[in-house]
Amino acid sequence: MECTCGMLGRRASGIGSDDFRPASRGARHNDQGVKFGGNELILMADLKMLFSELIRFETELWNAIDARLRFEHDLPMTRFEPMQVIARHEACRVNDIAEELAITVGGASKLVDRIEASRLCRRRANPEDGRSSIIELTTAGGKLLDQATETFEEELANRLGSAVSAQSLRQFSETLTKLRIANTANQRRPSVRNPSSLTS
Repeated sequence: MECTCGMLGRRASGIGSDDFRPASRGARHNDQGVKFGGNELILMADLKMLFSELIRFETELWNAIDARLRFEHDLPMTRFEPMQVIARHEACRVNDIAEELAITVGGASKLVDRIEASRLCRRRANPEDGRSSIIELTTAGGKLLDQATETFEEELANRLGSAVSAQSLRQFSETLTKLRIANTANQRRPSVRNPSSLTS
């Protein structure tokens, strides 16, 4: 099974993994409230439940779509997602894949190596930067991506569109986007709990 760093590298754990660790019995913080904008309060227990539901849902959705793509197209999600990025960019670089998929440049490069080894993409010299390459899908890669995309969209419609209203999905998407932006901003700030980061 393919494995790389970042979000693309942890799906194999899934539900029931040995990596699961129950909360410490000594940690009793469920009754604490966290203040949000507008002086709203939410219980820490609710935030923990949100985290658990979000992570578990993402894992289950990934695994279900990955299984169908593998079965029908012999194309795992770890290749399908980068291929989508390559198709969206006229002059795709490894950095573009790393940024869109929130993984490291090294991890993205390894994914491209595997896709290229399968003759689904190729690298060519970047005329504007001799230190990097432009990645493009081969004819076979583009055809496979088109076929797999139909399956992918069908799964999304069945698993998301049939469960809640379009308005709810739009609101959920907007909320996730705001959370990702906020989380990215927090990651760029030096951690007060790690003084060494202030001098590195």
